[in-house]
Amino acid sequence: MRRRVLSLVAILLFLTLMVGGCGSKGNSQNTPAPESQKTEEGDTFRVGLECGYPPFNWTQLDDSNGAVPIDGSQEYAGGYDVEIAKRIAEGLGKKLVIVKTEWTGLLPALTSGKIDAIIAGMSPTEERKQTIDFSDNYYKSDLVMVVKRGSKYENATSIQDFKGAKITAQLNTFHYTVIDQIEGVNKQPAMDDFPAMRVALESGMIDGYVSERPEAISAEAANPNFKMVEFKDGFATSDEDTAIAVGLRKGSELREKINEILAGISEEERTRLMDEAIKNQPAAE
Repeated sequence: MRRRVLSLVAILLFLTLMVGGCGSKGNSQNTPAPESQKTEEGDTFRVGLECGYPPFNWTQLDDSNGAVPIDGSQEYAGGYDVEIAKRIAEGLGKKLVIVKTEWTGLLPALTSGKIDAIIAGMSPTEERKQTIDFSDNYYKSDLVMVVKRGSKYENATSIQDFKGAKITAQLNTFHYTVIDQIEGVNKQPAMDDFPAMRVALESGMIDGYVSERPEAISAEAANPNFKMVEFKDGFATSDEDTAIAVGLRKGSELREKINEILAGISEEERTRLMDEAIKNQPAAE
């Protein structure tokens, strides 16, 4: 009889432990919030950019000219995009955190919740809009070509003057696709970033690369051997191609507020910020 009672007690204790264990394991209320929700609702505004596309964004060694520390690094980020990001963060009442990210990794970083926004000279193309949302535009520019000073292309007035030339542009940008508008061009493989293209141009690997006007002015300022070519007969582009906006996750609650903040930045201030970025960029890339 005693053995039977002990057996029953043991069985009851076992069942109690099983029920308790199942209850705690299946408690959905303790499930952490998605990373994307935590970042947007926190007290920081995490912005992804290359830190390698002057004058829009670059890397430097100190905090001069209002540069911001790069997360997890001893370096700092400066440039036009950083100034826009600072104003947005201030308007949101959040601390700005710069997350240095390769161009091809920006969209995955945003959609996965690693960052809250992309402020990296990114155009709101229809292809990108399938994956992410965009704010209103915060800059608009024209396409130009960067060539070596003294080359046979420095006085070009039409994109068709580059027939036979070795031309490239940045990977995964519309800059690379418009090269096909040049008849007989020797289209080179796309490159990862602008510093790589500047090195290729300096070394003679390419005859030129497609860029936007602010970057080309930056290239001229950084290297006296470079020349910006503006066209009378230029590339056919759409407004969305040459505009620049803030990239956000689909349905982001930040979009409306960011648009309000951008609307408060006058065209005069935007021009001043770009002029200062061109002046303050690092001497060489």
